Amino acid sequence: MRTYTLHVPEGAARGDALALERAQVVRDGFAPRAFAFTVLWFLGHRLWLAAILVLAGLVALSVAGHALGLSPGAGLLVTGLASLLIGLEASSLRRWTYGRRGLPARDAVIAASHEEAEMKLAARWLDRDATPRPAPVARATPRHDEDTALGFFPAREGVR
Repeated sequence: MRTYTLHVPEGAARGDALALERAQVVRDGFAPRAFAFTVLWFLGHRLWLAAILVLAGLVALSVAGHALGLSPGAGLLVTGLASLLIGLEASSLRRWTYGRRGLPARDAVIAASHEEAEMKLAARWLDRDATPRPAPVARATPRHDEDTALGFFPAREGVR
């Protein structure tokens, strides 16, 4: 199960079907295609600024490796680690770019697939009466007896 975020135009009211036409759904977590294709992945998602920043970072990394005289194996390892970082942060860069473009994250769901996430998010968005439910928080209730350590652990009979 993955987490997906819904990005809709700024100022759109819940229940506005036209806002869903411009909506974007972004999966959270590692992006294998961004790891493998780095700059091309960003260009494919029309994330121009992020693509330029990633390309500049990779070029700077290559120049620094060459200036330091790294062996080809070490250069490959550094490039692989940079690609791993890009794969891990690609979804965050995508969400950041959508927020800059006036499509802030407005909802999130957990789903098994992208299609299931789209259906859940659309149903929740179009339900005007739905209000986001906060997640339940488990709280420990401290006890204030003299027989409890720090007030959290009950004393056992006969043990002091």
